[in-house]
Amino acid sequence: MPTGPRHPAVLLAVALLACGLTGCGTINEKLATGASDYIPQWLGGLPADAPPRPGTAKYDEFMKERERKRLEPAPPKDDPANSNASSLDPVH
Repeated sequence: MPTGPRHPAVLLAVALLACGLTGCGTINEKLATGASDYIPQWLGGLPADAPPRPGTAKYDEFMKERERKRLEPAPPKDDPANSNASSLDPVH
């Protein structure tokens, strides 16, 4: 197989592209952590009721509120005799 002046140039171009693409992985990883918060929900971003990210002040407040709600007593359950379920006809 004859080698010409184009062969080393093609190898060099492929090597440069490969090295350039490996750098994109680390850049995108760092950008994705912050940029994903600003993507609208209709475009695939976080929903409005998503909890805050760990390590922020809002996350600490969220966890305190969650613990407070967990320690509250459960609301009383309705009496089954007073529910509307007893007035339904049976399904055949």
